[in-house]
Amino acid sequence: MAAESSQTQEMTAVGGSGGPGETEGGKKRIASDARGSWGVSEGGWPMPVLFGKREAPRKTVPEENDPPKDPTAIERANLLNMVKLSIKSLIESSYQVGRTLDKDFAPLQQFLIVMEHVLKHGLKAKKSILSTNKHVWGPLEAVEKLEPEATEINNSVRELPQIKTYPGKARAWLRLAMMQKRLADYVKTLVEKKDVMGEFYEPFALLMEEEGMVLAGLLVGLNVIDCNFCVKEDDFDSQLGVIDFSMYLKDPGNYTDRSPGEASRQANLTAVLDQKNYVEELNRHLNATVTNLQARIENLERDNSSLSEKLAMANNRVLQLQEEGDKLQTENTRIKGDLEKKLVAVQQDVQTERETYQKSRAGLDDMYVEAQKQLRDETQMRLDVEKELELQISMKQEMEMAMKLLEKDIHEKQDMIVGLRKQLDDIKAINIDMYKKFQAAEGSLKHKTEMLVKLEEKCTQMSQTIKDIEQRLKQAEREKMGAEEAARRLGKQLVDKDTKRAAVETDLKIEREWRTALQQDIEKQKEVIQELQTELQQMEAVKKEFQSLQEAHEQLKQTCEDQEKTLAEMGHKLSESKLKMEDMKEALKDELKFNQDKVWTDDKDVTDCRQCEKQFSVSRRKHHCRNCGGIFCNDCSDNKMPLPSSAKPVRVCDQCHTKLLERYSAVVD
Repeated sequence: MAAESSQTQEMTAVGGSGGPGETEGGKKRIASDARGSWGVSEGGWPMPVLFGKREAPRKTVPEENDPPKDPTAIERANLLNMVKLSIKSLIESSYQVGRTLDKDFAPLQQFLIVMEHVLKHGLKAKKSILSTNKHVWGPLEAVEKLEPEATEINNSVRELPQIKTYPGKARAWLRLAMMQKRLADYVKTLVEKKDVMGEFYEPFALLMEEEGMVLAGLLVGLNVIDCNFCVKEDDFDSQLGVIDFSMYLKDPGNYTDRSPGEASRQANLTAVLDQKNYVEELNRHLNATVTNLQARIENLERDNSSLSEKLAMANNRVLQLQEEGDKLQTENTRIKGDLEKKLVAVQQDVQTERETYQKSRAGLDDMYVEAQKQLRDETQMRLDVEKELELQISMKQEMEMAMKLLEKDIHEKQDMIVGLRKQLDDIKAINIDMYKKFQAAEGSLKHKTEMLVKLEEKCTQMSQTIKDIEQRLKQAEREKMGAEEAARRLGKQLVDKDTKRAAVETDLKIEREWRTALQQDIEKQKEVIQELQTELQQMEAVKKEFQSLQEAHEQLKQTCEDQEKTLAEMGHKLSESKLKMEDMKEALKDELKFNQDKVWTDDKDVTDCRQCEKQFSVSRRKHHCRNCGGIFCNDCSDNKMPLPSSAKPVRVCDQCHTKLLERYSAVVD
């Protein structure tokens, strides 16, 4: 009913029949304009826009008391008249060409330029830092929110790589809307949604005034024309939107040769043909709206049934979560008792360890501090467990809302599970390597401590030898003094004593050299001891890192347990999704059976196209629709869609193409 009311509104706005409310002000003016552009025939049908009889313009003399006309109203009237002229010339010239127009067709190009000027009329300027910009792409992009069918056009325009400016995108959008035969519908939505268009247009713009509805009605007549554009090859950024008025100026001498009867018959014939095409287009719109409404009703019924099933499942899940909450509370009490027992045992161990640490090295005090840290961590873990219990109780309420979102996240969770498993394997390998390194470090520590003990023993021995040498030196000095005194007393034995003195001096030199060598060895041993001490400090740092890695390993174990729980829940969801996939497969099997019942028409039985009713020839060949089995020409069956009977996209007719698109969109919703 809503679609019929909208269509009747289009007919009243375009045909000029007028309603009870159109009695005052601007509505009278619109009705008079519409009657002047369409006219009414004897049978009551509205004449087409371009072939109604117009009265001769009356020459009026402006009076002094007349108020001045609004320049914006004059601009709107001029633009509306230009649209009428361009549509009229486009439809008249399409009769000669064959109603399938290419991009090089001059009237079609002029019509697109006029439409670009119409869309630019009254645009609000968007101020930036450098300048102010006016572009039409803003309101055309907003059509996507109002008309879901316009998303395909907008996405295709955004994906074009050669278009970089907003005017180029607007020109490509106009051509795609002409190919889709939905330009009138899109303009109508722009005119009706004035609250949305108020962000882009001024109040005096053509689309914001009452002339917008007249424009939407005029564009309905263009649905009888088929347009063929190649958008990917054209450069829309550098085109100039200049209207060529020369093609609308006709020579009056061309009409003198025709007889009035022949001209009237030709005009009546073209009027009847256009009226027929207009009525067929209205019927097509009504049928499309009826099918859309039926599909929406079926989708709503399906959604209602699925929502009821989901509600029952959610209630069951709530009961399960309550049971799990009770179990978690019992586990919490048990964990608290275990932790208290552990705390008592740890305190006893700490007291015993204190006595041993006080008797042992000073370095064991650090271990005592670490034990205290472990006690604090365990108490913190107990508090964290209590907080996690509170969070799980709050998460029980959030799970009801998350049930709906889990179905969408199944595929993402599977990828996350694979990544987590890989991370777990890597962490296990890292832990094994670190354990091996720790064992090797402990072995090297033992070896180095043994080396330190040996070096200390050597140092003690060297110190004792140095003391002996010093005692020898003192004795030698004493002997030297005695020898000097003996030399004074015994001058006769001077020669003998000199020889002995030389021998003693050589011995002293040898002993001094040996002493210097021993001092150098002692310095080297001290350097080795310092290096070993630095290595001991490094090993202590490695030990601390190993302890931190053990803590991280325990945390990873906890995360692994949580992930395993989520994996179990995801497995339950996957089983539900598999059941849904089996239901969809059964539906596809039913559809295959329905398609098998369709009849494949024979080539010999058909001579004309089923849709356009054109006769087949050598240039216009026959093509089967793989969905309904009918025979069509290439223009009526140039679409390809995937079917259940074939893996690749196959040829289908225009009617089957629209039906399949609606069906697939309903399935996706």
